[in-house]
Amino acid sequence: MKDAETTVAATMREKLVREFAPSRLEIVNESHLHAGHRNSPGTGESHFRILMVSAAFAGKSRLERHRLVNRALAAELKGKVHALALRLLAPDETVA
Repeated sequence: MKDAETTVAATMREKLVREFAPSRLEIVNESHLHAGHRNSPGTGESHFRILMVSAAFAGKSRLERHRLVNRALAAELKGKVHALALRLLAPDETVA
């Protein structure tokens, strides 16, 4: 197993915390659910689900929020990350 400092999830967490100062951040590695699927790189670190609550998203549309996160994680999306599911909320929005 890789050191926490070298995992894709750890790198994404560091970038998201630095960029958005979230009050809540969950990064779930779902790569095991896609193992063996066509186009899955089989690295064990390619499919992620992110839930993030940040004041940076207040007043922004869903598309604007996604663009901000995609920009922050551009290197990972060009490299190891094959799929990224995002749920991005402002602090006054409900988290279920």
